[in-house]
Amino acid sequence: MKHLLILGAFAMALAVILGAFGAHGLKARVSADALSAWQTGVQYHMIHALALLMVAVLMAQFPAMGGLHWIGGLFLAGILLFSGSLYLLVLTDWRFLGPITPIGGVAFILGWLGLLWSALRL
Repeated sequence: MKHLLILGAFAMALAVILGAFGAHGLKARVSADALSAWQTGVQYHMIHALALLMVAVLMAQFPAMGGLHWIGGLFLAGILLFSGSLYLLVLTDWRFLGPITPIGGVAFILGWLGLLWSALRL
């Protein structure tokens, strides 16, 4: 539980930093499409950092709720793969990163479905 709380708090701080960097540091340097991709990365990053915090709280509130470590891992993997690939794509223009983004999206979906499954089994 503590490690997910720490990771969630760090991920939230990083999302705010990267959002500010995009709004102030990238705005004049990248295209509107690239800036939009950056903002999408930040949005999903922030939502799923909050999800990590939520999973940590659920671990404390419902210790018998199964699979929460895996669910937290899926949310973290989604942040790294989905948002991380968008950030790198904007900063480097490495087009080979494009196919990695949907893998992160699948990790997000599996995390939410895992949470649904765990809640139904409570």
